[in-house]
Amino acid sequence: MNLVTVVFSMIAAACLTLAALHFPVWLRNYDARASLAFAIAAVSTAAIAYFELHMLQAQTTVEFAHALKWAHVPADLLLLALAAFMYHYLDAGWRWLAITAIGIRLVSLVLNFTTGVNLNYREVTSLAKVPLFGETVSIGVGAPNPWMAVGQLSAALLCLFFAHASWMAWRRGQRAAALIVGGSFIFLIVAGVGHAILVYWGFGDPAPSTLSLFALGVVAIMGYTLSADLLRAKRLVVELSEREREADLVADAANLGTWTRDIVGDRLVMSRKLREMFGFTADERLSTEQVVQRIHFADREAFRDRLSQAARRRGDYQNEFRLVLPESRGELRWIAALGRVDFDAKGKPVRSRGACIDITARKHAEQEMLRLRQDIAHVGRVSVMGQISAALAHEINQPLGAILRNAEAAALFMQHESPDLHEISAILEDIRKDDQRASAVIDRIRALLRHEDVQMVTLNVRSLLGDVAMLLRPDAAARHVSLELAVPADLPAVRGDQVQVQQVLLNLILNGMDSLEGLHDRPRSVTVTARRDGAGSVEISVADSGHGIEADHLDRIFEPFFTTKSKGIGMGLSISRGIIEAHGGHLWGENNPIIGATFRLTLPVAK
Repeated sequence: MNLVTVVFSMIAAACLTLAALHFPVWLRNYDARASLAFAIAAVSTAAIAYFELHMLQAQTTVEFAHALKWAHVPADLLLLALAAFMYHYLDAGWRWLAITAIGIRLVSLVLNFTTGVNLNYREVTSLAKVPLFGETVSIGVGAPNPWMAVGQLSAALLCLFFAHASWMAWRRGQRAAALIVGGSFIFLIVAGVGHAILVYWGFGDPAPSTLSLFALGVVAIMGYTLSADLLRAKRLVVELSEREREADLVADAANLGTWTRDIVGDRLVMSRKLREMFGFTADERLSTEQVVQRIHFADREAFRDRLSQAARRRGDYQNEFRLVLPESRGELRWIAALGRVDFDAKGKPVRSRGACIDITARKHAEQEMLRLRQDIAHVGRVSVMGQISAALAHEINQPLGAILRNAEAAALFMQHESPDLHEISAILEDIRKDDQRASAVIDRIRALLRHEDVQMVTLNVRSLLGDVAMLLRPDAAARHVSLELAVPADLPAVRGDQVQVQQVLLNLILNGMDSLEGLHDRPRSVTVTARRDGAGSVEISVADSGHGIEADHLDRIFEPFFTTKSKGIGMGLSISRGIIEAHGGHLWGENNPIIGATFRLTLPVAK
C-alpha cells in the first residue's frame, strides 16, 4: 500500500470517526443542528477522499471522469453542511443568500450529470502522471466544461454568506468563533475555487485534486469548536449540579419543594422535598393526574383552572390548595404553589416549573386568629349590650306592664254577670301585640349575644338599620339624643353576616352618642344615612353633632387599644374595621365641615 492510499484512507477514517461521535448528539437533542451539520460535513469529506483516491489511482480516462463526476455529490453536500453549520452555530448570516447559493449549486449538480463527462470537463482526452507524497498519481487532461462557472458562482455566493455571518458574529462579540469558523470556511471556498481555476480551466500546471485535504482541515476546526462547546457544557453541568445542591439546601431550609413538568409528554419531576409533601416515594414515576388525585376534591377544579389559564394567558400562576394524603387519616395539609409556564417559538406551552411550600401551620394560625377575633367580637357585643341594658330593660318593661294591666282589666270584665266579650277580645289582642313586641326585643338581644360562626347572607339595608335603631332608641331617649334614619327604599341588598354588621353599626352609633356627652349648646343628634356608592357597593354613614375628632387622632382612631374615652379599651373601632374589611368593604372616619364627625362604611352589593 503506497503513501497516497494511506493518507486518503486516514482522512476518510478520521472524518467518519468524528461523524460517529457527533451524530448521536443530534439524535439525543434535535435542537443541536450544528452537530448534525458537522456530522454531514465529516461524512461528505470522507466520501470526497474516497473519490479523489480513485481519481489519483485511475488507469483510464473513463475511470478518472467517472470518479470526478460522483465526487461532486459529496462536495455539494459538504457546502450545504458548511452553510447550515455557519447559520446555526453562529446564529447569523443572510439566510436567503445561503439558500440562493445552495440552489445554484444544485443546478450545477444537474449540469454535472447532463453536460460533458462531468461538470469540470467536456471530455477527458488523456491522463498525465504527476508526483504526490513521493508517489506517482493520475490527473486528467482535456477540454474544460464552461458550465463549471455555475458551480463556482454558487461557491462565490457562499463565500459572501460566510463573510457576512462572520461580520455579524464579530459585532455581537463572538470574535473567536467568527475568526476561526468563518475564516476556515472562507479559506476552503477560496482554495476550492482557486484550484478549479488553475487546474480545470488550464491556467496553471497540471495538479492532482486534493480538496479533501482542505476539507479535513475545516472539519477539524469544526470539531474543535464543537468539542470546546461540549467541554464548556460539561463545566456548566458540573456548576449546575453544584448550584442544584445549594438550591436543594436552601429549599430544605425554607421548607420549599420544586417541580418541573413536561406538558407535551406529561412527565413530572419533583424534588425530594416536594415528594415528601405529597407523599410520593423517591423512585415513583409521576404524572399530573397523580398529583391532582392527592388534592382535596373541593380544590381540584380550581387547581386545574389555574393551570389552564396560565397555559392560555402565558403567565405565572399562584394557588393554595389542600392535600389529603393516604396515611394522614383525614388530616389536611395546606400547600401554596407558585409556577410559570414556558412556551416554544410557536406560542405553545411546553414546560412549567415552580415551587410549593407547606403552609399548614400558617393556616392553623390564621384559623386560631379568626377564632380569637370572633371571641373578641363576641366580648364586644356583650360589652355593648351592657351599655344599653338599662334602656332595654325599660323597653321590655313597657310591654310587660301593658300585658299586666290588660290582664287585670280582663279579670275585672270577667267578674260581671254578662261580660263584654268584644271588649275582652280587644284586650286579648293588645296582650298578643305587647307579647310580640317584648319577644322581638328579646330576639334582637339574643341574636347579638349569640356566639356563632360567620354566616354570609343577603341583607336588606333598610331592615338592618331599622333593627339597630329599634335596639338603640330607648338608650337615645334616655340620653336625650335624637336618633334619625334616612334610608331610601330602593337600595339594593348587600351581603354580609347580620350579627357582625349590626355590631359595627351599634358601635358607631353608640360612639356618636358618647361624643354628645356634656353638650347642651346645640341639637344633640345622630343621623344614619345610606346610599348607593357606585355599581358595586352601598355606603352607610353615621354622623353626629358632637365634638369631632382631634386632628392628631384621625390617623390613630382605628389602632388597637387607642381610645379617647376615659373608660374605653380602644378595641371597638379596630374590631369594626376588621369586620368590614373581611366583608370586602371599607370603614373610615372624618370630621364634618362645621361640627361633629362622620364614620362611613361600604358593603358589597349582593350578586
